[in-house]
Amino acid sequence: MYDVVVIGAGIVGLATALKIKEKSPEKRVVVVEKEREVAMHQTGNNSGVIHSGLYYKPGSHKAKNCIEGYQMLLDFCDKEGIPYDLCGKIVVATRQEELPQLEKLYKRGIENGLTKIKKLAAHEIQKYEPYCNGIAGIHVPYTGIIDYKLVTQKYAEVFQRMGGEIIFNEAVKDILIGSVAAEVFTQSRIIRSRLVVNCAGLYSDKIAQMVHKKLDVRIIPFRGEYYKLAPHKEHLVKNLIYPVPDPAFPFLGVHFTRMINGGIEAGPNAVLAFKREGYKKTSLRFNELLDTLKWRGFHKVAGRHMVTGAGEMVRSYSKGAFTKALQRLLPDVRSNDLQPGGAGVRAQACDKDGNLIDDFLFVESPRMINVLNAPSPAATSSLSIGNTVAEMALK
Repeated sequence: MYDVVVIGAGIVGLATALKIKEKSPEKRVVVVEKEREVAMHQTGNNSGVIHSGLYYKPGSHKAKNCIEGYQMLLDFCDKEGIPYDLCGKIVVATRQEELPQLEKLYKRGIENGLTKIKKLAAHEIQKYEPYCNGIAGIHVPYTGIIDYKLVTQKYAEVFQRMGGEIIFNEAVKDILIGSVAAEVFTQSRIIRSRLVVNCAGLYSDKIAQMVHKKLDVRIIPFRGEYYKLAPHKEHLVKNLIYPVPDPAFPFLGVHFTRMINGGIEAGPNAVLAFKREGYKKTSLRFNELLDTLKWRGFHKVAGRHMVTGAGEMVRSYSKGAFTKALQRLLPDVRSNDLQPGGAGVRAQACDKDGNLIDDFLFVESPRMINVLNAPSPAATSSLSIGNTVAEMALK
C-alpha cells in the first residue's frame, strides 16, 4: 500500500509529489498519469512565462505561492542546470481609461514586495520596447521566460531518484474512500493508498466528483490561441509586452512573449473550448460541451461576460480582428506578419453562482486533497503549491 497517490503528472502534481518525498523520504508516493509522459496538457502548452506576482491580490494563495514559488523555481533551475532568462516585461496602457487600473497594478506589485518595478511615462516605454505604443506603463524586471515542460521532466527525474514512482497510461476511473485507505481504480489496476491528492487539472472536478457527489465547482475549459511573429518582424519585440488586463476577467489579454527556445508568440485570446483537451477550433467532445452548457454557473458567466466573450470569439475566427488587438501595443504589426502558432487550454474553475474563481482553490476531505483551481501562475508557483499541499498531506 502507498502512503500517497498523486493523480496527474503535470507541473503541480509532480511538484507536490516531489515536496512530499523531500519532507518525508520514507513515505511511499506514486504519481498516476493517463498520458504516456509528463506535462502533456496545461503545463506543456503554456507560454513559458516566469510570473513575478504583480497581478495577484496581496495575501491571496496566488500572491503567496507565486512570490515564494518564484524563488524556489529559480533555485531549483540553478541547481539542476535548467536555462531561464529574467528578461523583464512591460505592462502598457494605451487608453486613458486604463490608467487607474495600471496604477492599481503598480501599488499591488509594491504591496507584494516587487520593489524594483518602475512606472514609465510615454516617452520611456521605447527605452524597453522601441516599437511599442502606449501612454504609460510599468517595467517589471522580475519577469522571465523558461521551458516548463523541461522543468516538469526534471521534477519527475528528481522525484524518481528519491524513490518515487510514476505510472503512465493509466486513467483513473473511480475512487473509493474507506476508513483505513482509499482505493483508486484505473483501467487495469487498483491502487491502495492512505491519501489521494488530486492534481488532475482539466479533469480535477471530475476526479473530485468521484468522492464529492455534490461538488459546487466545475472546470470550464478556455482555449487560448497564439500566433507567431514572422521571423522578419521578430525585431519588433525585445522581450515581453502586456496590456493592462480587464479586472473583471481572469485573463491577461493578448500580449507578446519572447520564447526561451526562440521566436515571438502573440496572444492568447480566451474562448470556450468544446472539449477539455481541445486544442483546435474543430475539437469537440459532445458530452463535455454539454456538461459545460448545463452548469448553472456557466449560464451566469456567459451573461455577465457576453460582450467580452463575443470579442474573444471574433478574434478567434478573424485574423484581422486579432491583428487589430495586437496593433494597440505594436502598431507596426500587420496581418501577414502573423503565422499560425500553438494553443493551450486553461482549466478555469467556476462556482454555481457564476464566479470564475480567481484564486488557487484547495478542497480537503477525509483521505483526499483536491487542487481544484490552479491556472496561471501555477507553473511559476508549482514548488510553493507543492509545498502547501505536501504540508496538508503530511498533517
